[in-house]
Amino acid sequence: MTVPPLDPRTTALLVLDYQEATLAALPDPAEPLARVAGAVAELRAHGAAIAYVRVGFTEADWAAIPPANETFAFLGRQRLLHHADPATAVHHRLAPEPGDIVVRKTRVGALSTTDLDRRLRERGITTLVVAGVTTSGVVLSTVTDAADRDYRLYVLSDAVADPDPDVHRALMTGVFPRLAHVIDTAGLRALLPGGGAGSLEPAG
Repeated sequence: MTVPPLDPRTTALLVLDYQEATLAALPDPAEPLARVAGAVAELRAHGAAIAYVRVGFTEADWAAIPPANETFAFLGRQRLLHHADPATAVHHRLAPEPGDIVVRKTRVGALSTTDLDRRLRERGITTLVVAGVTTSGVVLSTVTDAADRDYRLYVLSDAVADPDPDVHRALMTGVFPRLAHVIDTAGLRALLPGGGAGSLEPAG
């Protein structure tokens, strides 16, 4: 199956959880960082929207987490990922520019606790290109949610990463291809205007 080309006017690149605090879980974050930086530059040059999503909490956010949510209740008890901590800022190599979308979330997915969906639709965005850490966290949650919201989806295989290589591989080969076009950053360039799209095959 060939992968449909991208229209930058209706496309947004989602840069998910590229923060020092989350990148610390990866054995080597340098490569995905470089890939995402390249994707940001490529899509920005073509006029696509860039949307950054970061996780961070206020005191009120921590207090509102119910005990039943074991993962986030732990973060609240330990007072982890305060929104003003420099480790929760978007990584400096990917610093947002004026006109970019930047949202802060308080759960795993990019859409459930933010106004990102509304802001994307206000710009006429119907297609999302997804980069993020971790594959089994924000990427999985966001892709499944965005698919339910009827976005056309592309997952950048070399711009998502997970501490568990087996889980990463299972998602990239067994789950995401049912919801999205899985491509790499080289393939992304081929899908943009002037990139010679048409014969590109999905990334394996």
